[in-house]
Amino acid sequence: MFKLLRISLPLILAVFALTGCRTQPPTPISDGGLSADGAGYNSDGILSGMDSDWSTADGLEPRDDDAAINAEDNTYNGRPMVRGVLQNVYFGFDEFSISATERFKLQAAADHLAANPSDGLLIEGYCDYYGTEDYNLALGDRRANSARDYLATLGTDTSAVDTLSKGSLEATTGISKSESGKDRRVELIILK
Repeated sequence: MFKLLRISLPLILAVFALTGCRTQPPTPISDGGLSADGAGYNSDGILSGMDSDWSTADGLEPRDDDAAINAEDNTYNGRPMVRGVLQNVYFGFDEFSISATERFKLQAAADHLAANPSDGLLIEGYCDYYGTEDYNLALGDRRANSARDYLATLGTDTSAVDTLSKGSLEATTGISKSESGKDRRVELIILK
């Protein structure tokens, strides 16, 4: 009997350890009632009615208005933006590597920065509308960083280069993947 217990006990413990405890997600209050913190749930089970004053939340700081693009006077960090001097760099579907056919555009940007050391460069990464919003923001960021990294290999001082991802925020919807190639790009914007 002791021998059987000695063999079966580790097997039973292994089964419990491997299966673990399943945790159930909290069940939303579907009747619009209040949760313990006073927030209610709508009929879709989405939390609503919470205090929307995020400025008091731990670790959140108000965004510095000077760090954003100011569309009214076309500036970035207080520096005027000049669009259209440098050509856009285009990418393949779901790609962020610089193709050989697009590298001359970054060479032109490196040449401009070398000839105009007081200028800066803003690289905005864009995506087509395929994929989730979060994925496209990350892909736009990878595209912008890839262009910045390529400029570094050309000898450009990257302290004068800023990157920004726009993701698919300005993408054309309802078109095919081949037609949406113009949305898969980085824009090279000169900062005066």
